[in-house]
Amino acid sequence: MSHKIESLLDIMARLRDPHKGCPWDRKQTWATIAPYTIEEAYEVADAIESGDYAELKNELGDLLFQVVFYAQMGKEQRLFDFDAIVDSICEKMMRRHPHVFADARHDDEAALKEAWEQEKSRERAQKKGEPSHVLEGVAKTLPALVRADKLQKRAARVGFDWPDATGAMEKVKEELAEVQQAVARKDPDAVEEEVGDLLFAAVNVARLLGVDAEMALRRDNRKFERRFRLMEQYLRDRGQEDMTALSLEQLEQAWQQVKDTEQTTDD
Repeated sequence: MSHKIESLLDIMARLRDPHKGCPWDRKQTWATIAPYTIEEAYEVADAIESGDYAELKNELGDLLFQVVFYAQMGKEQRLFDFDAIVDSICEKMMRRHPHVFADARHDDEAALKEAWEQEKSRERAQKKGEPSHVLEGVAKTLPALVRADKLQKRAARVGFDWPDATGAMEKVKEELAEVQQAVARKDPDAVEEEVGDLLFAAVNVARLLGVDAEMALRRDNRKFERRFRLMEQYLRDRGQEDMTALSLEQLEQAWQQVKDTEQTTDD
């Protein structure tokens, strides 16, 4: 059976019906739904990373349902509806792509990107009725590494940036020394602040080397998880079921064995 977007909108309206709808769906608000939207977006990313395109189809449906949920609440409160959301994004995309939908021409990708950013800045200023700030509009709810990267890129556009990664790497050394000093002072607040500075500096290094810090850390998380599971299995195969009974040296030896085996396999 083939369904259209109208079917999904009707399902959502019925779920939110004040008399015959689902009790859970009826009680939801903007604030309570937002965390689910973030979760669904991450599940889309996970399906892409795993290459599971059947699951990607399902996760994209879940993400679309989030948009429909907001549209229904907007309609109930007479703020906007699904058609208004579609109109808004269509107008924005055509406005931001004058090289496709109008007669604008750009010499290269850099010029195209600059024109895109200028249009976004103009839109932000128009919303407020005053000149926009350089860092304005970087969502506070973004993952911290992603937000740090975006803030740094905004600052770089006005020249507040290292000329290359060398200075940024020296900054990492400086920030690490300040973490060590804060630890020596036994000042928890200072330790937290300095660790934040260290992470921000590390993102700067990644950005200037052309590395996506968020993706790099996600990749390293997967690597750590894979190796830790292999280490668990390695120890179990040798009759060592209780990892807590082992010393750090024994665990490190097992960890190194797993790493060496992986590297041999890769070779």
